[in-house]
Amino acid sequence: MQETWRWFGPDDPVSLENILQAGARGVVTSLHQIATGDAWPLDQVLARKALIENAGLKWSVVESIPIHSDIKARTGNYRQYIENYKASLLSVGQAGVTTVCYNFMPVLDWTRTQLMYRLPNASHALRFEMTDFAAYDLFILQRVDAQNDYSPELIETARARFGIMSNSERELLENNIIAGLPGGEGSYTRDSLRDSIEQFIALGVEAYREHLFTFLREVIPVAEAAGV
Repeated sequence: MQETWRWFGPDDPVSLENILQAGARGVVTSLHQIATGDAWPLDQVLARKALIENAGLKWSVVESIPIHSDIKARTGNYRQYIENYKASLLSVGQAGVTTVCYNFMPVLDWTRTQLMYRLPNASHALRFEMTDFAAYDLFILQRVDAQNDYSPELIETARARFGIMSNSERELLENNIIAGLPGGEGSYTRDSLRDSIEQFIALGVEAYREHLFTFLREVIPVAEAAGV
């Protein structure tokens, strides 16, 4: 087993030297500077690998190559985005990185309600609080039919939580949820988030599942050929 560390690139306040000092031997990272859907050029992959290796570490895992929403919805320029994804896999394989994560969740790949939660030892961590998330979904975003996705008890708890939030707390909660965390496609506005959710609801579960299968049928042979 190799101990690895999630690193968000050269702008991460945690340096590669910090990671090495903490005892990790591998790095889990991505090329966050490349827009979702664009192909990863081999030279940029090799440059990132060299940066990591020069610090005494190994680029163990790509997490992740983000999947453009057009692929998930099969709209717009999705065919070109699939070809770009294949090219990225080939670049990663040529660089000798053999493990790639992917995420096919719609809209928000992952989210947290707090990005700087203070722990008892004075360190900070990401945190997800379901009551806060429900308060945002129900009473700030006001997603259509959101109440059908929560129990009556959670709705009342969320209502109470929303009621005691200040305007600044509500704004911070929204910013945290739609901030565009690493691995996703970027940030949303309230309206664009609501519109994107509606798009996937209209698509339906079965069609969405088939879009996933179609994507995998396209990219898995390329990944296998690339040694990924």
